[in-house]
Amino acid sequence: MSHLDTIYAPATLIGPAGLSVFRVSGSKAFDVLKALSRLDNTKINSHRAVLTKLYNPETKNKVDEALILPFKGPNSFTGEDVVEFHLHGGHAVANAFIKALQTISGLRMAEPGEFTKRAFENDRIDLTQAEAIADLIHASTEAQHLLALDQLDGNLAKLYMDWALNLKNILAYVEADIDFSDEDVPDELSSVMRPKIEDLILNINKHLDDNNRGERLRDGLRIAIIGAPNAGKSSLINKLAKRDVAIVNERAGTTRDIVEVALNINGFPVIIADTAGLRLTDDEIEEEGISRAKKWAETADFKIALFDSSKVPDVETVSMLDNETIILSTKTDLSPALNIVNGTKAHAFSTNNEDDLSKLLSVLEEKAKTFFGFSINDNVSRETKNQTLITRQRHRILVEETKEHLSRSLSAPSVDMMAEDVRLAIRSLGKITGQIDVEDLLDVIFNDFCIGK
Repeated sequence: MSHLDTIYAPATLIGPAGLSVFRVSGSKAFDVLKALSRLDNTKINSHRAVLTKLYNPETKNKVDEALILPFKGPNSFTGEDVVEFHLHGGHAVANAFIKALQTISGLRMAEPGEFTKRAFENDRIDLTQAEAIADLIHASTEAQHLLALDQLDGNLAKLYMDWALNLKNILAYVEADIDFSDEDVPDELSSVMRPKIEDLILNINKHLDDNNRGERLRDGLRIAIIGAPNAGKSSLINKLAKRDVAIVNERAGTTRDIVEVALNINGFPVIIADTAGLRLTDDEIEEEGISRAKKWAETADFKIALFDSSKVPDVETVSMLDNETIILSTKTDLSPALNIVNGTKAHAFSTNNEDDLSKLLSVLEEKAKTFFGFSINDNVSRETKNQTLITRQRHRILVEETKEHLSRSLSAPSVDMMAEDVRLAIRSLGKITGQIDVEDLLDVIFNDFCIGK
């Protein structure tokens, strides 16, 4: 597929709806409009909507009456000539329009993410902003929405570009002394540059020391439900999910694998997992389920531990408690609640009591606020309350690389080697925003997009 092709795709879902929007981008976009609409150049003005009838160029049959939005490049989303067709919704209209488009030579269906990829390639956005568009499309909570908008505004890219600019100034100073390349690093150069590099490393450490909050905001806070068999774990996750996602049965050991549910807890994204009951067993399949449960719980951000109020707390679950664990004494509608488990207060809980469920959700919300460091209801943007957050493992790896190069530059035995380490640090930062050497990453990144974006 050539990036010189003119491409088209639906920008909205096809089906019964008030509108169905198609987007065309490329050098022939305006020719496509003329072929479909019979409009002449005097009626086509960039950034000005026009209502017109659309026809199939081959059959001459009317397709629809649509609102047309033309955008002359480079002042468009992709940086190319773009035309948006706002049709009536419905399968029949969309299918007729696609058939009409297919009669026009030099026009093809866009690949996933190709419009955004062209926007990146034409310098309309940087790579972090392209990723933010994908995050914005997939955001299901208010916190994810705020995070994606912050990154789309360019705040993350600005941070890395500012660091890169500082390093370029340092590099210029180092290269001015390149005549000393065969000698030790001059004392004057070291005294001027070392504090600047050390200061940047300090800022990078603060940026990395974020408890993975950005990734968790994007993907969801991970909470594991643990406990002995029949402690009420599956009943709890079904209540939280408001649907039956796990089997509830009096027989112990019915949960053998991890059951994950995505929740929106007052604006915060949460992934909560029902895990196999913790106990000693000779059943190989159940034992594997218990092993997976422990691994999931160990990597969770925090745990909800359930203890049947009619039984002595089991050793297996007690051994997994920590200071952040929420302890629930379950089935309190049948037996008096346990007040203390392993020296920690236990909350009385019954899945049949809506007040208990509301209290648990409030506790989970407070945990999320503490973890992320802000409240959705503060009416203050996340950016004003927290430093700009890393949102992807790709970013984190490259920031860590930057730090490693700068740390090595401080102990470089020569000016040449010091300059090379600074260059490598600049290169790592450039890979985050897409300014340097990211061709091999583009397909991976943009394949996560939907058709038409």
